[in-house]
This record gives sequence, structure tokens and C-alpha cells, in this order.
Amino acid sequence: MSKRLTTKYKIDRRMGENIWGRPKSPVNRREYGPGEHGQRRKSKISDFGIQLRAKQKLKGYYGNISEKQFRKIYAEASRIKGDTSENLIGLLECRLDAIVYRSKFVATVFAARQFINHGHIKVNGQKVDIPSYRCKPGDQIEVREKSKTLAFVLEAVQLAERDVPEYITADHNKMTSSFVSIPAFADVPYPVMMEPNLVVEFYSR
Repeated sequence: MSKRLTTKYKIDRRMGENIWGRPKSPVNRREYGPGEHGQRRKSKISDFGIQLRAKQKLKGYYGNISEKQFRKIYAEASRIKGDTSENLIGLLECRLDAIVYRSKFVATVFAARQFINHGHIKVNGQKVDIPSYRCKPGDQIEVREKSKTLAFVLEAVQLAERDVPEYITADHNKMTSSFVSIPAFADVPYPVMMEPNLVVEFYSR
């Protein structure tokens, strides 16, 4: 399991955007970056800096995946026939932690990773405790019976800040969901603008 090394909301403040669309993001109150130099006047960003920022934002959005793991996903996306940026988003959305988050079984993608690690999720009836597990269209995801009444799960399904996307069907009464199809970039409900094409440019240098 990869370990998150950065406080999650520092990612928000470093980007200057509320990348998860959460009401309690500090960016809603402080638009400047973290640390003692956060309020310095911003200088013009180079093309490399813009590409790096796009990569950090996308990587951070999915639970701040490690660089090694994220580069591996990019390498796989580049080998698949078709548009590499579309393939990259498709592979990221196939991750079990992303599907658990999209299904609204938990409030954040960080909580999704912990929820899966602790053995609360089944895929096609089998317990899976690997957040990066690759799901396929048609896979059935469910919250383990003993975990369906956990307070934070019941609170998460009531959150009005986001909806379940069309490529996932969720039944919050049974706490089950189905991964219907691999989405196109345009189908993914990001709260802020993501630029996977710049991520491709970053790794293609």
C-alpha cells in the first residue's frame, strides 16, 4: 500500500483550487498556498511548470497516488490503442478506490482507500483490500454486511456535494454498486478542470 506523505488539503492550497469540491476546503477561505511563503506574489509559470502542475493535480485528486504508481499507469495508458489522455483517465477511474468514492460509500477518496484496506469492500462477492485493484465493466461492488450501518458510510450517501456518475449504478439501500463502463474524460465529474493532455506532454518530454 502506498502511503500518503502530504496533508491532503495542502494539495488544495498548493493548487489554489478546491480539487475535490468539498465545502470545508481551506481554499474557500485562503486562496494562497501553504507555508510561510504562500502569500508571495506568483511569478509566471513555464510550460514545464504548467504540465507539472496538471500532473500533480490529477495525481493528488486520486488520493495523491505515488509517483511510481502514477507513472506506471501512464505507461500502460500509452501502450493502449487510442488517445493516451483518455486511456489515462479510464485507467484511473477503473481503480477500486475511485469506484467506491464515486459510489458515495465514503466522503473522500482518501477514506475510500482506508475503507478498502480495512476489508469493508467486496468485489463480485470476494473481499478485496487493495485500493488500486482494477475493476472491469460489469463488476459488482458491495459494502460488507457488517459495515453497512457504519455512521460515516450512512453520512456519505447523504452528501449533496456530488452525485453518482452515469457509468456507475449505485443502490444505497443495499449498499451495492455496479461498474457499468469505462468512462470517457468528458463523462468524469471533476469539480475543477483537469488537463490530462498536459500530463501526457509532461511524461512525453
